Formats: sequence, structure tokens, C-alpha cells
Amino acid sequence: MTESVVTAEAERTVREVAELMRERNVGSVVVVDGGRPIGFVTDRDLALSIIADGRDFADRVCDHASSPVIQAEPSMHVEEAAELMVRHGIRRLVVVDGGRLSGIVTLDDLVARTGDSALAAKLSTRVTRAVMPDFFFHERGE
Repeated sequence: MTESVVTAEAERTVREVAELMRERNVGSVVVVDGGRPIGFVTDRDLALSIIADGRDFADRVCDHASSPVIQAEPSMHVEEAAELMVRHGIRRLVVVDGGRLSGIVTLDDLVARTGDSALAAKLSTRVTRAVMPDFFFHERGE
């Protein structure tokens, strides 16, 4: 788990969050409302859903955040966290302790924790498959 989570209040603008990502050198920000996680915004979200669609950078970031936020507990085992990611087709989990945001777990964190690159590749494939239509995954020659 990474304990230093970059967050932004829901009312911040898209531009402010993009600037925050640049300043903090991160690819994602947890959107919070009163300290409670309510969404994620990634650099990919900014590129594909905001810039490419010609959206206003003055929009509230909460209007473009991915939600719901799937949560983990600090005592959760690595396997449980990985299963949550696969089940929900996500690459990041927020860790909440007593209702308060205490960290974030990413696929990269799981790889670092287990040291198993084969597991990382398997998890990444399973997460990707969970969110992609079946026609992207077929046997050659079909």
C-alpha cells in the first residue's frame, strides 16, 4: 500500500487536478468529499474523456471521476485485494480504515509486494479482460 495518496476535493476543476498531477508527478488522484473517497481521475481520463472530447477544463473534477470507488481494508491479504481488482476490472483500490482514506493499492504495488512478475502479468490480463468485450479475446484462426 502507498500511504501518501494524492487527493483533490470534488469541487476542484479539471485543470487544477491536471496541474496537481504534474506537480506531484502522479498518474491518478483520488477525488474526495470531506475526506471520503468518491472517485478516481487518471491521466488517461484527462486525455480520453476530457481533452479528446473537447470538454471545459473549468468543469468540476467530480463530474469526470470514475466511481464507485472500490475499497480495501488495511488488514486485507494481497490475494483478496487482487481478487477485488479482477472482479471489478480495476487497477487501483483505495484503502480505508475506520471510514478514513489511509492509502492506495495498485497492480504495481502487488507486484512489488509479491515479487512475482508472472502473477502481475496474469492479474493485468484478468483485469483487462474483465472490462473489455469478449470479441477482443479469441483464439487465432477463429
